[in-house]
Amino acid sequence: MKCLVMGHLTRDVIIRGSKIEERIGGGAYYSALALSRFCSPVILTSVGRDFPEKWIEELEGHNIEVISIPSEETTAYELRYFDSNTRKLRLLSRAEDLEAFPEEKYDVVLLNPVAGEIPGALVEHAGEMFHLVSADVQGFIREPRKGEVRLREIDASFLRGINVLHSDRDEFSYLGMLNPADVEVLLISDGSNSGTAYYNGKSYSYWPVKLEVPESTGAGDVFLASFVYFYRKCPFIQALKRANAFTALFLKYRHFEFSMGEVNDLAAGILVERSSAVFPQTHGL
Repeated sequence: MKCLVMGHLTRDVIIRGSKIEERIGGGAYYSALALSRFCSPVILTSVGRDFPEKWIEELEGHNIEVISIPSEETTAYELRYFDSNTRKLRLLSRAEDLEAFPEEKYDVVLLNPVAGEIPGALVEHAGEMFHLVSADVQGFIREPRKGEVRLREIDASFLRGINVLHSDRDEFSYLGMLNPADVEVLLISDGSNSGTAYYNGKSYSYWPVKLEVPESTGAGDVFLASFVYFYRKCPFIQALKRANAFTALFLKYRHFEFSMGEVNDLAAGILVERSSAVFPQTHGL
């Protein structure tokens, strides 16, 4: 299976109280790491000379190839944490846009922008070029301006036809011109609370594994990536259960070295059922 992940790799400045650390981040990073359990992903990104070479070497150590569009600077965020799930983000710098797909063909394409770097016009053509296209909403609704991160309402009609689309419940309200039937699978998560999934327009409720974890960074990116893999291999409900279990184990261990047996055992206890969930209201346009 050939996998392409598009989105900026980032320099994340993490602030917890008086402690400050800098590490690699970005949705593409976590999604690619998750997919590396199942394939040898390619990340199409843009970084500057300020992006540490050791971070590229770390990814290559996981059999992840990095294709980078040259940029004066790397996308960087300041993440100030108040607890394990509450944080405030500031955009410090931004790399170049990703305006074209590689010429090579891929079985799975995952679009995971963080700062508006993937144009909507490019997304519209993805379905014509690739068999399975997935995307995360987050980076499409962030204003790509330096300073405190703000979300913007968008015309999301360019996402119609996506095979798998993920959003958290709050972010989804910023999408206009989009309905569940416009995508094959729509995953709406809400942290550790119950989530809603739409499959060909039909709604399902699911209940993630309850865990006390030190941080939840990367959870949505891992959830989307693992779901996309499992969805190619098994029916929708089974894929949803396994993706929830896979994500829970990542949050528990903060690595991906757990066994698939552990994933399957945990997945067996995850509840998924048909629901009459009302489609979340969006701002509309």
